[in-house]
Amino acid sequence: MLTRLKDALDHIAAAIIKQRDLLDRLDSIGDSDHGTNMARGFTAAVEALDALEDLSTKTVFTVVGTAFSENIGGASGPLYATGFLRVAALCDDNTAFNVKNVEKLLGAAIDGIKKRGHSDAGEKTLLDVLIPVYECFTPEKAGDKTLYKCIEAAVKAAKDGLDYTKTIPATKGRASYIGERSVGHEDPGAMSSLIMVRELFNFLKY
Repeated sequence: MLTRLKDALDHIAAAIIKQRDLLDRLDSIGDSDHGTNMARGFTAAVEALDALEDLSTKTVFTVVGTAFSENIGGASGPLYATGFLRVAALCDDNTAFNVKNVEKLLGAAIDGIKKRGHSDAGEKTLLDVLIPVYECFTPEKAGDKTLYKCIEAAVKAAKDGLDYTKTIPATKGRASYIGERSVGHEDPGAMSSLIMVRELFNFLKY
């Protein structure tokens, strides 16, 4: 299970790195470096984990959060770092990935991101993807679905959330400087969050 967590991270990291140029282009209304930054963070995380024998759940999320914190500037690094480290804080060697725990862990990550970024849904950020994804794991929407089915639903929710960011103006980060002119552009942070959710689902299919 722990090796599979590292394998899933490797898969997600490879997908983000492959989409680096796309993410940089989406960030043209900001600093044009979101893809470069995300690739740098994931590369550092994978390299750090490759050097470790301890691949406990807590260690994996701690290493990823630390890698993002230490290697990415701007807005995305601290936000993603906070999310990963909030997850790590709730994990131990016996943490199981089931619907209930994913709801708890993702909820903690979102709470940390909200506080760190002083933001919420509807402000053209990664939260417009992460919050709908989180809702797929709540009892109201998850019902008796398996974890796999919840992640499948989360992919659609993430895509809908990304599409929503095109319809609203940016109120955070450098993109907020152009206000209404940011309407029509997908948020790069929302896109990188979508890629992570989608690639987790693709990894679990095999």
